[in-house]
Amino acid sequence: MLATAADWLGAACLVAGALLALAAGIGVLRFPDVLDRMHAATKPQVLGVLLLLAGLALRLRTPRDLGMVALVAVFQLATAPVAAQMIARAAYRSGRVDRSLLDADELADR
Repeated sequence: MLATAADWLGAACLVAGALLALAAGIGVLRFPDVLDRMHAATKPQVLGVLLLLAGLALRLRTPRDLGMVALVAVFQLATAPVAAQMIARAAYRSGRVDRSLLDADELADR
């Protein structure tokens, strides 16, 4: 009974994660500028991957698999914000950011 509930919960997490990843992909294609696309590529994508990993962990349930899923989650959480920061900084420095849309511009020369 508990295994069946875990399987259903895992399936729900897999579907929700896949939908968030789809939404992130659509956002990257549809959003107009670099900063909006960067936001779409990182925020829902990370949550989608974490939901996929949670669903996978609920379905597999072996210690070796759970360790691998935990490693993937840690690396995803460690690399996505850094990649987003580097993309934003490169876009800003190359002049591809509309500075009038920024609320605060910490990188501006004063």
